[in-house]
Amino acid sequence: MSQAAEEIRAFLRSRKHMPMPPTLQEARMGYEEMAKMFPLVPNTTTEKVVVNGINAEWISTPNTDKNYVMLYLHGGGYVLGSPNTHRALVSRLADATKSLVLLIDYRLAPEHPFPAAVEDAVSAYRWLLNNGFSNENIFICGDSAGGGLTLATAISLRDANENLPKRLALISPWTDLAATGDSLISLAEIDPWLTSPELTELAKLYLATTDSKHPLASPLFADLTGLPEMLIQVGAAEILLDDSTRLAKKAEEMGVKVTLEVWEDMWHVWHAFADKLSEGQEAINKIGFFLHS
Repeated sequence: MSQAAEEIRAFLRSRKHMPMPPTLQEARMGYEEMAKMFPLVPNTTTEKVVVNGINAEWISTPNTDKNYVMLYLHGGGYVLGSPNTHRALVSRLADATKSLVLLIDYRLAPEHPFPAAVEDAVSAYRWLLNNGFSNENIFICGDSAGGGLTLATAISLRDANENLPKRLALISPWTDLAATGDSLISLAEIDPWLTSPELTELAKLYLATTDSKHPLASPLFADLTGLPEMLIQVGAAEILLDDSTRLAKKAEEMGVKVTLEVWEDMWHVWHAFADKLSEGQEAINKIGFFLHS
């Protein structure tokens, strides 16, 4: 493992067992504060836009080909996160994929529990279609909860007989809110960042009265037939590893073309540290290659 990776792991471990902020608002503010440590790609351009009533941002770099667009769905357990927390990561994805990226500020739980996030993501995709983008030039990408939301969006569009996006890219996706994966236990001491109790609390806030195995909340339990080709990237050292490995197996069994990458020694959404971590930038570059290959 590189020295940069060791230093970042130590930083994450130092925060792992810190007491949770007393209020949700303070937790959200802390997440936004942490995001300030990540720089944008030089010469990144951001433009605010309202998408069917949803606040969003267009993000582009000098590499951007505006014929291609990525709809990006941020992580944060459906409870935390915003364009502020993911703007830097998205700027790197925009640069690597040469795509115009629409980063949406979908509604968060518990104020807006399931299925609000799914409704907003589907609405944003339809907005892209209505504004002249071909589905053949649209990709959907998301990290963590945003990875699960990416799947839920594609499933909803398929069930509505919509034209589906070209491809999906899932970064450390959270696909099983019922918490049935063995890695939640087997990797609990190895994961430098996530804990199972925290995920359980986030799931409760998002689900409210919804069954934890609802296919649009936990797409691991969904019918995946007919979904677009997908790339799944997951760290070998994260408790959500089984959310990806089981998803890949099920998708392949249902005829979906899947590329699963399990990154040795990496943690949850290591891509966010790409300005210091070579493995993070390499993973982002592979997303760019996948979307245009």
